[in-house]
Amino acid sequence: MNWRDYWNRDTPIYTSERHKMLHYRLLANDIIGLIPSPKAVVLDYGSGEALLADKIAARCARLYLSDAAPLVRERLTERFKGNERIVVLSIDDVTGIADASLDLIVVNSLVQYLSLDEFRALLRLMHEKLKADGKLVLGDIIPPDISPLTDAKALLSFAWQGGFLRSAITGLARTAFSDYRKVREELGLAQYSEEEIVDLVQDAGFETGRAERNLGHNQARMTFLARPSPQARDTEDFTER
Repeated sequence: MNWRDYWNRDTPIYTSERHKMLHYRLLANDIIGLIPSPKAVVLDYGSGEALLADKIAARCARLYLSDAAPLVRERLTERFKGNERIVVLSIDDVTGIADASLDLIVVNSLVQYLSLDEFRALLRLMHEKLKADGKLVLGDIIPPDISPLTDAKALLSFAWQGGFLRSAITGLARTAFSDYRKVREELGLAQYSEEEIVDLVQDAGFETGRAERNLGHNQARMTFLARPSPQARDTEDFTER
């Protein structure tokens, strides 16, 4: 099993429906805060089920939702089939988006499931699709010194505030004996230091830095904001000539 296969089914990652809804509500609010204007074209790459994507779409001109799992895309298509601002795409379909056409790209809680080569290829693709003044957001990056215990504490704090503490405790115990733990032990999760992310993103032609807060509830993880480097754009233009 690989990570794509794992996410192409119902998983125990959310401890209750309330946990799931609050997770996507928080993330939707975070993304809305990043949208530069009502005319913006936005890509949520690795969107998951994006339960409140309609709230995001109401703040921009077009919202692309892209996910690798066919089951997730089926649910997205059914949930938002009446919303003309939302377009559901496979990961491969993203290459068909016009170059230099996106104002905002959000890649949240995905990098940990990619190999280094896949991550580098993703950065190059995002650089092609962003406008010169567009923004790339890499959220939920796991630093090398974080432990599963730290993640568990962050979840329990979120659960206490959100009113699902009992189900969170039960869910953590269930996850400890689930396929997620087994797949994580087998495949691992990619972890990067702040310096490593900056180097990788800059190598792909961006200017970047760490955001003050991470997307979502777990502030032990990191979010990075990146814009295409003017120097990189100038080099591309010269090469084309």
